[in-house]
Amino acid sequence: MSGVNEIRSTFLDYFRRNGHEVVSSSPLVPRNDPTLMFTNAGMVQFKNVFTGLEQRPYSTAVTAQKCVRAGGKHNDLDNVGYTARHHTFFEMLGNFSFGDYFKENAIELAWNLITKEYGLDAKRLLVTVYHTDDEAFGLWKKIAGLTDDRIIRIPTSDNFWAMGDTGPCGPCSEIFYDHGDHIWGGPPGSADEDGDRFIEIWNLVFMQYEQITKEERVNLPRPSIDTGMGLERLAAVLQGQHDNYDIDLFRALIAASEEATGVKAEGDQRASHRVIADHLRSSAFLIADGVLPSNEGRGYVLRRIMRRAMRHAQLLGARDPLMWKLLPALVGQMGRAYPELMRAEALISETLKLEETRFRKTLERGLNLLSEASADLSEGDQFNGETAFKLYDTYGFPLDLTQDALRAKGISVDTDAFTTAMQRQKAEARASWSGSGEAATETIWFELREKHGSTEFLGYDTEVAEGVIQAIVRDGAVAPLAAKGETVQIVLNQTPFYGESGGQMGDTGTITTDGGKVAVTDTQKRGEGLFVHFGTVAEGTIKTGDAAQLEVDHARRSRLRANHSATHLLHEALREVLGTHVAQKGSLVAPERLRFDVSHPKPMSAEELKIVEEMANEIIVQNTPVTTRLMSVDDAIAEGAMALFGEKYGDEVRVVSMGQGIHGSKANRPYSVELCGGTHVSATGDIGLVRVVSESAVGAGVRRVEALTGEAARAYLSEQDERVKTLANTLKVQPGDVLGRVEALLDERRKLERELTEAKKKLALGGGGQAGSSDAARDIAGMRFLGKVVSGVEPKDLKSLADDGKKSLGSGVVAFVGVSGDGKASAVVAVTDDLISKVSAVDLVRVASAALGGKGGGGRADMAQAGGPDGEKAAEAIEAVAVALAG
Repeated sequence: MSGVNEIRSTFLDYFRRNGHEVVSSSPLVPRNDPTLMFTNAGMVQFKNVFTGLEQRPYSTAVTAQKCVRAGGKHNDLDNVGYTARHHTFFEMLGNFSFGDYFKENAIELAWNLITKEYGLDAKRLLVTVYHTDDEAFGLWKKIAGLTDDRIIRIPTSDNFWAMGDTGPCGPCSEIFYDHGDHIWGGPPGSADEDGDRFIEIWNLVFMQYEQITKEERVNLPRPSIDTGMGLERLAAVLQGQHDNYDIDLFRALIAASEEATGVKAEGDQRASHRVIADHLRSSAFLIADGVLPSNEGRGYVLRRIMRRAMRHAQLLGARDPLMWKLLPALVGQMGRAYPELMRAEALISETLKLEETRFRKTLERGLNLLSEASADLSEGDQFNGETAFKLYDTYGFPLDLTQDALRAKGISVDTDAFTTAMQRQKAEARASWSGSGEAATETIWFELREKHGSTEFLGYDTEVAEGVIQAIVRDGAVAPLAAKGETVQIVLNQTPFYGESGGQMGDTGTITTDGGKVAVTDTQKRGEGLFVHFGTVAEGTIKTGDAAQLEVDHARRSRLRANHSATHLLHEALREVLGTHVAQKGSLVAPERLRFDVSHPKPMSAEELKIVEEMANEIIVQNTPVTTRLMSVDDAIAEGAMALFGEKYGDEVRVVSMGQGIHGSKANRPYSVELCGGTHVSATGDIGLVRVVSESAVGAGVRRVEALTGEAARAYLSEQDERVKTLANTLKVQPGDVLGRVEALLDERRKLERELTEAKKKLALGGGGQAGSSDAARDIAGMRFLGKVVSGVEPKDLKSLADDGKKSLGSGVVAFVGVSGDGKASAVVAVTDDLISKVSAVDLVRVASAALGGKGGGGRADMAQAGGPDGEKAAEAIEAVAVALAG
């Protein structure tokens, strides 16, 4: 047995056979410990299980946990590449018991694994125990048969583990391997223990006490086991190596680096290849777990790791970005054990390439400026801190890189002056902000951002995490605490809550501390990087500095994700159907629906909307993964990515791709590719279904599309189906025959309406025909005049009624006034052609309108219409026309 992958699988399989649950590695960004920058041990994901805050469906577990130690108090960065066993990234193998078995079983399991499964020579092993742990001492003698001189009592804290100043704790027992007397060093506890002969390979923690106070310690009711064994160290032992970098995994990565650079890993170049191999691992895994390079927090640590490796690539003479070219070698070595590497390979590759491309420009420019500024300095001199700050602030050249470049010449940097310049710049920025006309409350966010830094967003990968409350804002001012019923805005160091932007609404959920609970009703972005949680204290009291459990409303977030992803698909479908002139002009991604506005000059037809909907659903049923990459804005747009309206983009952008095109130019190509910082589904199938429910105008050349997804779309369609069934039942036909039956009913109705209109006309004309209507006429000034007040006739039908009246008279003037249900009146006057030279219908209808309380009227000399508000004067209006006709 020699390969790293086989060693790992043997460990997991061994404990599985012995009743342990195989638990996947937790992410490198801790979800349950806001005090840790990165996961640095196997027990981190089980912290709340050990303390009793969380229950799992198993009482024993085994893991291969990915770990990073490159920031905070666990920082091995500067040693990496120059020692045999320092790494920024490593794997911790561990088995755990949560109140199940204890010391005897733990020791027996460990000894059998390393001596029987792995076949290590028992003569080359020795162990340490805490100096008062007689039980462990006796068990090692009993189980392993070790002599007293190979069980070493250690009186220091090296062999006593504690989670913190209070909480679970207990003695440790470490297993050491003797590499042989050809290597200098002595056993643990000896004067020569710092040598490299005896190497610790496994630490067993016997968690049996709880530290109540500094002085008080009590027994735990359910003692537990936590072990940790470095996979790289174990592989070195099993492969007969003393140096971790000589194991198969690192040999493969270094070989890829040698091939890409054309430089052998020998002499002065040896360390550079090691740095690149180690840092490639940590960079790739951090990016896969959602950390992206930035200038603060975890992103800054990642950037330091990446740039340190890239600096060594430059020292090896690499002229083009190197790191991304080595990624396939890493995925080939570790991708099967950690599939997240394969899932995120595109994102990792793009991020490495982008960062190194940008860094090379910074490096070349900065080194030239640095060389000029330090030309007159000699070994032992100090570089001007103001100049170092200018390099950082103006040219993007980090302080640690300045220090690293000058260290080779024996020149230090005046860091006090650098810090002073940094503080002065912040003070100027604060003054500029305060004088910019922003609201006073906005100044608070700027100050909090300056004091605490930006909020780290964890929500791309999780909806549950822990954070530390950094500030509570109440009534427009920072407050130390808030009690039940008070409305607050909360800032934390990290959060899974998405802050509203890009059209996507902010998350809701809960923030829970030991002392209280906040119902979060909204999350907004403020102060260039802060995520501010708006809510009300629902229980107890919360305080600044509290550790808090953060939980996003999962159901609501799921609907938001689905609606946001559907927006992208509909946007692309609209461009396919209507043309590439379509561009998004605004959006709203809410949990219950989505809407977005697009540029288009005319209403969309029902057929166009149907095709758009069908295209989007074609991509949904593909159920292909939604992928994210990090790119420069220019590169992203060059690849066809669309920018969303109203979104602000930095130098680096997230590019979200989903689906594979089916039709036209999109066939067999990525379907939707957009610049977007929002949250999305993991695969298109998670959207479920999209249904367009409306299309309307919101302005000149802008149309609004509204749609539903998932359960909301299903419910909408179900309601529509129920309506059809109800209608079919009412019409006494099958659902499929409803349309035909409705069309028949409409034809019948139109026929009846025509017959009714004709009947009303006849009734208005005298109840039966031309004779009757003619008989109703009278002679005025030598002309026949037919004037009537009619009811039941629509205003629109009065003209046709007047035409019929002219026909019945043959020669004469007709005046009709119809009164509507609301008491208003409409008047029509018609004059036969032989009389229009004597009488104008327009003049006569205006007389009628005046009698009805109206003004004006219009039309032609032979036909005119008007109205008035006073229908009670209808008869008077008819008489007014008669008087006017008489002259």
